[in-house]
Amino acid sequence: MRSARAVAVDDDPKSLRVLVEALALLGISCTTIQDPTIVINTLGTIEDVDVVFVDLEMPELDGFTLLKILKEELSIEYPIVAHSVHTNEVNHARQLGFDGFLGKPLRLNQFHDQLDRILSGEGVWDVD
Repeated sequence: MRSARAVAVDDDPKSLRVLVEALALLGISCTTIQDPTIVINTLGTIEDVDVVFVDLEMPELDGFTLLKILKEELSIEYPIVAHSVHTNEVNHARQLGFDGFLGKPLRLNQFHDQLDRILSGEGVWDVD
């Protein structure tokens, strides 16, 4: 896998830790953000972002609202992937413009392939 940089936005430290460790096993560095209200300012300070993982249920700013901000206000073009336990939201996430959806907990045996596909521009909608 090529070198890449990820950003993970999630208010749950355990979920962040699992995602960061899974990414690290693949040689991917990850910046974590627990407060979604600081994403706009924080993303502007991170260079060469390749993918953003966004939890859907967070206080003050949910993932759907954050997606709209990232796409419309920041004009982000790299993949923004929903990462949530709310797998029943996969179709809604797709309709609103997420580039993929990975259910929690991550299936580590499939994560390498999923991430390769995401970084190649393919939508990944694996929630089973």
